[in-house]
Amino acid sequence: MKKLAILIFFFGITSTGFCQLQSRTFEAMDSLQQIQKRKIIVFIHTDWCQYCQKMKATTFKNPEIIQSLNSDFYFIDFNAEEKRDISFNNLTFKYQPTGNNVGVHELALQLGTMNNQIVYPVLCILNDKNEIILQYNNYLRPKDFKLLLEKLKE
Repeated sequence: MKKLAILIFFFGITSTGFCQLQSRTFEAMDSLQQIQKRKIIVFIHTDWCQYCQKMKATTFKNPEIIQSLNSDFYFIDFNAEEKRDISFNNLTFKYQPTGNNVGVHELALQLGTMNNQIVYPVLCILNDKNEIILQYNNYLRPKDFKLLLEKLKE
């Protein structure tokens, strides 16, 4: 009996401990939307942005947020300095160098620009037709992000 209790305890910890956020690609959106219509949440970030890294380490590690994103939305984790071409919405977007070893991806600019500038991190919410319904450019604590997800489910 003791072994059974230990086994149940162990599997309980590991099943919640390995809850991972499923990140999709822009290229997969058309086929995924045909299977099930969902809003798309695009997290636009850079490697050098401290608030982006903090959000990755806190907000996107929260088990409730992970569960909600995985079950109710399509989530895309998008580095704004991605160098590969991306096909999305029947268009091809490319990396645009702005200097030596620096630049920004056209798709990050398309989805993340607000008031003629892009400030990281950016959350861009798209409807099932790939239209922007919300943009937010600031760090979101887990508590605030949960509230946003609840509103988006309505």
